[in-house]
Amino acid sequence: MSHNNLTDNHIVSLVSKFKIDTEIASIKPFGSGHINDTYRITNSDPNGPDYLLQRINHHVFRDVPLLMNNLLLVLGHLKKKLELIPGANPENETLTLVETRNNQAYFKDDDGNFWRVFHFLKGTKCYDLVETEKQAFEGGKAFGRFQALLSDLDTSLVKDTIPNFHHIGSRLNKLQQTIDADAVGRVKLVLPEIDFIKLRTDKMSEILAMGKAGILPLRIIHNDTKFNNVLLDSDDNAQCVIDLDTVMPGYAAYDFGDSIRTIINTAAEDEPDLNKIGLNIPLFEAYAQGYLQEAIGFLTETGVDSLIKGVLLLPYIQAVRFLTDYLDGDHYFKIHTPHHNLQRAKAQLTLVKKLEKSQEELQQIILKTYRNLQQ
Repeated sequence: MSHNNLTDNHIVSLVSKFKIDTEIASIKPFGSGHINDTYRITNSDPNGPDYLLQRINHHVFRDVPLLMNNLLLVLGHLKKKLELIPGANPENETLTLVETRNNQAYFKDDDGNFWRVFHFLKGTKCYDLVETEKQAFEGGKAFGRFQALLSDLDTSLVKDTIPNFHHIGSRLNKLQQTIDADAVGRVKLVLPEIDFIKLRTDKMSEILAMGKAGILPLRIIHNDTKFNNVLLDSDDNAQCVIDLDTVMPGYAAYDFGDSIRTIINTAAEDEPDLNKIGLNIPLFEAYAQGYLQEAIGFLTETGVDSLIKGVLLLPYIQAVRFLTDYLDGDHYFKIHTPHHNLQRAKAQLTLVKKLEKSQEELQQIILKTYRNLQQ
């Protein structure tokens, strides 16, 4: 069998480059990620460890040595912190890299591809969509704990793997350049969306402004807090945060807002019927409770106040990204219809509208939860 043009023999050869002495029972593509190619390596001994072999997408992550240095720093810090917590299990609660036989964190093949291996965490599962309040609570707890464990890691040590990833100023500048170029003649089709975005540029720049003013601390955050980046155990309790390639300096509100963007929406990210887009407030409240339970020890009051700004900002950023790609001819995001990116942008902007209408209610949930935890 071949996997993305790789034969089993090729994969076995790659695995042999790492410190793995295992008879392989099976090799199967694994996960729903769209960036890296991942394979589960199953041990013929059911009591032995399984592994994940991963090809790093060096077209997205252009400096793989930098990325892997980040990963080593972050994983090392997480394990040291977990070792100090009674009852914690560092090997189960964070990822473990397997070195190459040359004591390196990754292997580069003759075709210029970069490979790495992690221990597979047996007995875990993940969900693409949040279905219950317990799941939302556990997702919030997982990302809050993740940020808390990294809150004392020097931000200068972790470098940007994707520069300006959540930088709204950079995103808006790129959108304006695309509007000015109007490469495929679509600007006339999206004037209401452009006006909506431009009316909110100052409001959506508040987190950046607070950071520049020194009243909102820069932290090491995940930057891609969709729910399937949390592994849960058999009882749906949070166990481990995964997919750490975008771990970079940023603001805590970015991670909070990115989680809420998908958890609170009652419809799909690209829902064509905008009337179906609504807010699932109970899931929002459950996530906020889980998150703040873990994050209360490091968040300042200004940081807590910034969370609602992140809730509004992240779907706005996503809309800007979708619209930019649409006006540029659909080069970045995969599309299924000619106007798919416009459909996505409209759906995200509708979500922003709904969030704005409920902003005060959502803010009060955050503040009430925070105050209750302080007592």
